[in-house]
Amino acid sequence: MANTRVITIDLNFQNKTQAIASYLIRQNDAAVLIESGPGSTLSALEAGLAKEGLSPRDITHVLLTHIHLDHAGAAGWFSKQGAQIFVHPNGAPHLLNPEKLIASATRIYGDRMGTLWGEFLPVEQNQLTVPNDAEEIAIGNLRFTAINTPGHAEHHYSYLFEDMCFSGDVGGVRIPGFPYLRAPMPPPELHFGRWRESILRLRSLKFSRIAPTHFGVFDDVDWHLNELQKNLDEAEKWLEEIMPADPPVDELREKFAAWMNGQATAKNLSEDVLRAYELANPLGMGADGLMRYWKKVRSSPMA
Repeated sequence: MANTRVITIDLNFQNKTQAIASYLIRQNDAAVLIESGPGSTLSALEAGLAKEGLSPRDITHVLLTHIHLDHAGAAGWFSKQGAQIFVHPNGAPHLLNPEKLIASATRIYGDRMGTLWGEFLPVEQNQLTVPNDAEEIAIGNLRFTAINTPGHAEHHYSYLFEDMCFSGDVGGVRIPGFPYLRAPMPPPELHFGRWRESILRLRSLKFSRIAPTHFGVFDDVDWHLNELQKNLDEAEKWLEEIMPADPPVDELREKFAAWMNGQATAKNLSEDVLRAYELANPLGMGADGLMRYWKKVRSSPMA
C-alpha cells in the first residue's frame, strides 16, 4: 500500500525557516494537522494551507504532541474554527483553562510573550478529545496511534501513522541536511530515565520514518534514535560533572551554552542553522531544565 502523503508546512517562526513544522495529512473530507504551532505563526500556517487549497476552517482534526506554546498555542483558535483537538490527558486541563500555562510562560518570556507566541485561546470543551495511551484514533480511513512518551514533558504523546512517527520533542530537534541532533530539555518535567524508556518504546514500534516538530521527516530512524540516546547520556554525564560545585543558574546557562555550541562548531554548523536550533530549543531553557532535574530528581532522597 502506498504511503499517504504527508505535507510539511514551515511555520517560519520568528522569520526563520525550519524551526517549527506543522504536518498536514488529507484524505477525502478529513484534513488533519499534527501540531497547531503557536498563535504567532497562524498567518504562515494559513499560507501553507492555501497552497494546498485549504483554509483553516477545512481542518477537521489537530493532534498535539504536547501543550508547550510552540506546539499547541493556536489549538484554541483552531477549535473555534471547528477542528477537533487531541491531546494527552495531563495536558487537557491546561488547554481548557490556559491561565496557569500563560502565567508560567509569562514569567519566562515577559514582554516578549506576544511577539513570540501570539494569542493562546482556550480550547472549546466539546472540541477536545483525550485519547488513552496506545489508543487508535480513526479519522475516516486514516489511523493514528497515540503513544505516551514522557521525558521531555509528562504531557507528551508521539503519534504513529503508517510507517511514520510524529515525535514532537521527545524525538529531539534536528534540522534537515545536518548530521546533528539536540535533545530539548526545558523545565519543569525533564526526566532522563523516563526519556530513555520512551526511546526504548519508540524503537520497539519499528517505524521507518520519524518526523520531529523541529523539523522535517527523516528516514534514518536508527541513527536518529541512537544519536538522541547519546545526546541524553552525554548531557546527564556533563551535569554530574558540573553540579557538585553547585553553580548559580546564570553560570550553569553560560557553561551549558558554551558546551553545546562547542559541539555545534565541531560539526561546522553555520550561524543561520544555529539560530534555527536556538529558536527551536533555547539553550538557557535547557540549562534551567537541567538544574531543576538535578535538584528535584537527582538530589531528592526519593530519586
